[in-house]
Amino acid sequence: MELWTLFLRTVLVYIFVFLMMRIMGKREIGKLSIFDLVISIMIAEIAVFVLDDIRKPIIEGLLPMVTLVGIQILIAFISMKSERLRRLFEGRPAVIMEHGRMNQSEMAKQRYNLDDLLHQLRQNKVLNPADVEFAILEPSGKLTVARKDQLASIKTTSKSEPKHSIRYEGLPLPLIMDGKVQEESLAKLDQTRFWLKRELQQRGVNDFKDVFFCSIDHRGKWFIDKKR
Repeated sequence: MELWTLFLRTVLVYIFVFLMMRIMGKREIGKLSIFDLVISIMIAEIAVFVLDDIRKPIIEGLLPMVTLVGIQILIAFISMKSERLRRLFEGRPAVIMEHGRMNQSEMAKQRYNLDDLLHQLRQNKVLNPADVEFAILEPSGKLTVARKDQLASIKTTSKSEPKHSIRYEGLPLPLIMDGKVQEESLAKLDQTRFWLKRELQQRGVNDFKDVFFCSIDHRGKWFIDKKR
């Protein structure tokens, strides 16, 4: 009888955990944020607790799972509305290599050593660090690499463009996220909110709050996605 009860509890917990993970959203395991990973580990531990002692009511395990998933959904919803909270829970990308040079202070801050860097460069099919223009450590721990030869064809701004239009040569910069101006990006461009507002108005956008995402690259190519 106990074996039959254990079998039924196992099936029930499996279905329940599967549904909870689906509710949490579709995201690759390697791209989970620290917050999502903690929630997933806790759900797994609770599932083991439910199966370990069949004398305990199963609701004592299912209720904490529902609570954790509810917290995850609430935080995910709030994070969509608040960039500050999103950065708090998910972190920021870290520039490990910029313009072909290693950012040693950022590596120390992230506790990211040379072995980690070389290992992840090899995973990106880069054997020589000299071939790297940019390397960015994502919040998930994955290293995104931009090779020099990939950027060579688009490195120079067209001569027909005003020289003062773009001064920052590098990866595309986010200028607006969720309707909020990214002051750090404007500083890299040596530009102001007034300049950004004027450029947006020329492209049919009158208010920063109407923009979901806006970015610009060193060629002066804009990407604007309005809120819907």
